[in-house]
Amino acid sequence: MPRERQAACLPSAPSQLRLMPIARLAQGGRWRIEAMRSLSEPCLLWFTRGQGRITVGGTTRGYGAHNAIFIPAGVMHGFDMSPQTHGTAVFFGAECNLPLPQGALHLRIRDAASQVELNALLEAAQRENESDRPAADRAVHHHLGLLSVWLERQAASGANDLPAPDAARKLVARYATLLEREFRSGHGVADYAAQLGVTPTHLTRSCRSSCGRAASDLLQDRRLYEARRLLSETRAPVKEISDVLGYTSPAYFTRAFHARTGKTPSQFRKAP
Repeated sequence: MPRERQAACLPSAPSQLRLMPIARLAQGGRWRIEAMRSLSEPCLLWFTRGQGRITVGGTTRGYGAHNAIFIPAGVMHGFDMSPQTHGTAVFFGAECNLPLPQGALHLRIRDAASQVELNALLEAAQRENESDRPAADRAVHHHLGLLSVWLERQAASGANDLPAPDAARKLVARYATLLEREFRSGHGVADYAAQLGVTPTHLTRSCRSSCGRAASDLLQDRRLYEARRLLSETRAPVKEISDVLGYTSPAYFTRAFHARTGKTPSQFRKAP
């Protein structure tokens, strides 16, 4: 595929800082939050109401009100939510130079003072982000600097509820990292298992133990999230999307897409 045409199928350019209600993340389809994907920027999910399950780096956990989940750039994740789920999502921007955590955090904030502090930081950052006052961008940066301090202090206080990585979770975390790097290659589960030095059966057993899903489900979920994103956000032809995602033919891509979504790629693109 020519380089300039392949560029139409590459991820969107990194975005700037933005804060938004978590409910807005599902606009355009629940697949935008439920399917496995990664971002080119760090993000923080602050849930203030509701509950569900979230998978980060191959480990699935329940979340509830007053849970703060930090996800570094490039880490695969997906979560489910109900109409009762409320909170704020913070996207830091790919050029963010704050001293943010290197790994994922799942913080269960039980202390009311810490909850109030986080809400105040987010409200202040949002207010400045929407302001046209002088030095508003600098004010936002300083508020986010305080947010990074808040995250560091909460992690140090023992609020992080991610389980200690056992052998299965370590393997699945490696698989998720490899998958994120190579999901466009067309490799199957057996190829990934070989790179990880295990059998496909062992890899699938570990995935089911860590996140309740088969290794093949994670692979297909990641590829088809990207397919839906490209169909909805670009004008790239179906054949080019099939090629860039490593499918052996457009016909196979169409069958796989229809089996997971109930629509052909063309039908999905035309849907409101």
